[in-house]
Amino acid sequence: MSEIILVDIGSTFTKVTAVDLTAAHLIAQANAPTTPDDVSIGLQNALDNLGISQQVMARARKLACSSAAGGLRMVAIGLVQDLTAEAAKQAALGAGARVLKTYSFQLTESDLEEIIQLQPDIILLAGGTDGGNTANILHNAQALATLPQGIPVVIAGNRSVGPEVARCFPERFSTYVAPNVMPQIGKLEVEPAREVIRKVFMEKIIYAKGLDKAGRLIEGIFMPTPAAVLRSGRLLSSGTALTKGWGDLLIVDVGGATTDVHSLGTGSPSKAGVVQRGLPEPFAKRTVEGDLGMRVSVLSLLDAINPAVLARDLNWNQERVEQRAKKLSAQPELLPQNPEEIAFDQTLGYQAVKLAVGRHVGRLSELYTPSGLVWMQDGKDLSLVNRVIGTGGVMVNSGNAHFMLKGAEHQLEAPLELRPEKPHYFLDGKYILAPMGLLAEDYPEVALKILKDSLNDHELARRD
Repeated sequence: MSEIILVDIGSTFTKVTAVDLTAAHLIAQANAPTTPDDVSIGLQNALDNLGISQQVMARARKLACSSAAGGLRMVAIGLVQDLTAEAAKQAALGAGARVLKTYSFQLTESDLEEIIQLQPDIILLAGGTDGGNTANILHNAQALATLPQGIPVVIAGNRSVGPEVARCFPERFSTYVAPNVMPQIGKLEVEPAREVIRKVFMEKIIYAKGLDKAGRLIEGIFMPTPAAVLRSGRLLSSGTALTKGWGDLLIVDVGGATTDVHSLGTGSPSKAGVVQRGLPEPFAKRTVEGDLGMRVSVLSLLDAINPAVLARDLNWNQERVEQRAKKLSAQPELLPQNPEEIAFDQTLGYQAVKLAVGRHVGRLSELYTPSGLVWMQDGKDLSLVNRVIGTGGVMVNSGNAHFMLKGAEHQLEAPLELRPEKPHYFLDGKYILAPMGLLAEDYPEVALKILKDSLNDHELARRD
């Protein structure tokens, strides 16, 4: 068998990509609207649209990722907001989840009521370094055990009480014990927990969301789509044992509901005399901005920008800007129909990139000490990132992704934000980041070659 078919079941569209493994190139791509009541119908339609022979279709292995049915929804719980709670959040985000809320210290009755309302797919319960505090995670486990619905719980806190914490939950809960996300103060180990979350997703969540209906057509749904994108980014950045990667890079995915930013790199200080503060940053970091979307959350995006700023940039009056945003919010399926509406989407996309990357990158601050002024760095230094990759519908279809991606780079009005200074820009014009993340599991060399070939074909502009 030299062919493989990679499936991305999205909330709106189901996309399929056929790959020749021997030649390491794309055979065909197609899509069809996702059918929420039975995702197998939309998947079958997408497969039919591929236009490949029945023989190839029959023998090809078929793997899938999914962000349908709201994607993977999680809450993260830790001891201290800036420490184990943040570590738990990073583990969840890196697993491709949408983190609905992060809790710290001891859960209260109102916290439990909120969790019931949020209806997460998985709870990630952390707290305490190994050998440290045990009371907090035990209290929170006992509190969560009173929830009426049996939510899968991943326990990734103080290993001294992992089994005891698991025993707090009645049979209606499924519990999984993972290594501590923060075994020592200042030491982050989120990858093992990410893998356990992925396991839970495969074992439980796809059935809970009805995605198992696609089972007759595919081998399985192996990860949430954002996790596949992050895996693709890691492969592209680090390369393989045989092939060199691109080094540090940034991926910006502008969607209708959120703008996701993925950074691959250590993010260590690049300038002399700068001291890193806070938790160590994960090499592969993902942030999700739920208020910075182009359609579903366009009103909150407009608030974040300031309507007057968008009106100025478009040379529109503010009332017209607000009316257009309200229309897109009410009818998210609307596409721009004329140059003015295209310009609106492009300018909105630029601002979404600018705001989302600004929240993702690290920043410098001054600290006066008895020895004099010291520059502190919080978060990742991405100033030397050489490549920025854009993806998402507005990027691919707007005709001016380069303009929007320039929102990622260094801003004169925010000199302390550690944004890319002179990046090269690339467009994921064939939506290959997610399928290549799937392919990377078993065929990393093939995935890396296709990634490089496709992105190099869609280089937008070089900066000297």
